[in-house]
Amino acid sequence: MSIKSEKVKKRIVSGIQPTGNLHIGNYLGAVKNWVELHENYDAFFMIVDLHAITLDQNPEKLRKKTLEIAKIFIASGINPDKATIFVQSDVKAHCELAWILNCTTAKMSDLKKMTQFKDKSLKGGTDNAGVGLFDYPVLQVADILLYDTELVPVGEDQVQHIELARTLGRRFNSKFSETFVIPEHSVTKEGKRIMGLDDSTKKMSKSAKSKYNYIALLDDEKTIRKKVMKAVTDSKNGITYEDDRPALKNLINIYKLLSNKSISEIEIKYKGRGFGDFKKDLADIIVEFAIPLQERINSISDDEILEILDKGAKKANLIAEKKILEVRKKIGFLR
Repeated sequence: MSIKSEKVKKRIVSGIQPTGNLHIGNYLGAVKNWVELHENYDAFFMIVDLHAITLDQNPEKLRKKTLEIAKIFIASGINPDKATIFVQSDVKAHCELAWILNCTTAKMSDLKKMTQFKDKSLKGGTDNAGVGLFDYPVLQVADILLYDTELVPVGEDQVQHIELARTLGRRFNSKFSETFVIPEHSVTKEGKRIMGLDDSTKKMSKSAKSKYNYIALLDDEKTIRKKVMKAVTDSKNGITYEDDRPALKNLINIYKLLSNKSISEIEIKYKGRGFGDFKKDLADIIVEFAIPLQERINSISDDEILEILDKGAKKANLIAEKKILEVRKKIGFLR
């Protein structure tokens, strides 16, 4: 059972880690969707720096990337007067609620099921992985439950985390009385899983070893064109959108989402034409999207973005502190 909200607009919450190079997969799978959603929802978008430090980070790069991602949000079309944009670590209640959930509702068996810990700990082995890496799904649950979130726009690989939020929220409500809204998730179709340009079996990743896996939002024109032309396809002829042609299907999805053309329009346009023509045009489309975006990013000063983040943090803290006080009272803290 979830608590009915009295707000006119439903609340959504989502975030991105300030690590690596934000790429077109991040944009098409998340940011582009946020731009559309924030017009009709009470939207909270955070730069999740607490999640970022589950792996080693260079402090200066972390600060730089935090500002860069906030600028990308604004340059992409998220209006800070309509959405709350803030840095996760500026709201201390995230950590407090995560610890409370660790102690009251989360179980080791819940976290052992999380696939991302297994993936991210492969290099050094689970015994050498940081405790934060194992436990970060609970912090992610706190990110969601803290704001009485009703809808969480996520990628396909994050649905498991929303299910954990639903599970822990229900457990807390059952144990301590109705406290948290139980969230739903929303996954976009084509943009939910943009695959790597060099390997269509794996998601495009900003931490990929090969720079030809992704197109970064800040790549220059020459780099974009080179990466697109080197993108893997297959040995079949023609430009067709078929499940047994995953590499080409992925490129067509990128083309569709950035050009706003339908799949059938793209197939008709390239009937009788080859990969060379298609890739050249795809590169043109990506360049036409990326260069103006980069110009908008560069036009935003650090001072301007810090002012936006400060404003967002103040609003987020007002809501978060109210919820954490309710939680503290229900579990028996004095104040």
